Amino acid sequence: MTELERLIAQLAQRGRDVERVEDGAVLAGHSAQLALFAEGDEAGEGVMVRAHLDLDLYVDEEALADVMLGVNLLNQSLDFGSLTLDPLESDEDERLMFSVLGRTTLLLSDLGENEIARLERHLQRFETEVSNAVERSLSGSPHMEA
Repeated sequence: MTELERLIAQLAQRGRDVERVEDGAVLAGHSAQLALFAEGDEAGEGVMVRAHLDLDLYVDEEALADVMLGVNLLNQSLDFGSLTLDPLESDEDERLMFSVLGRTTLLLSDLGENEIARLERHLQRFETEVSNAVERSLSGSPHMEA
């Protein structure tokens, strides 16, 4: 059983709505879904869990410089994660767009009860922090679409 499969089993045992998808899992958060990825730490110190929060925000290339500045400023105030811009695949006729994602990583010493509880608290804080930061920053930018 892989670390991801063990993580999914532990979360499901705790009553969480979690589903395996491709190379990760989807966990129902409080107001959004989190994509989870887990693998053994290269140093052998535990399990590395990465989470991605799709914010359903898209930025066109014309505003990329301004948005990157804003993302950098927002990242300075985040304690549990960071915001990143991921390019979206586009057709030849479409303009280049970027998706805004929240990302976090947590090293767990194991997948025991205490560490899973710590992961759940971390993910809740991460989701709340990123969502609140983005909501505060959206003041009608014409270059962002939700």
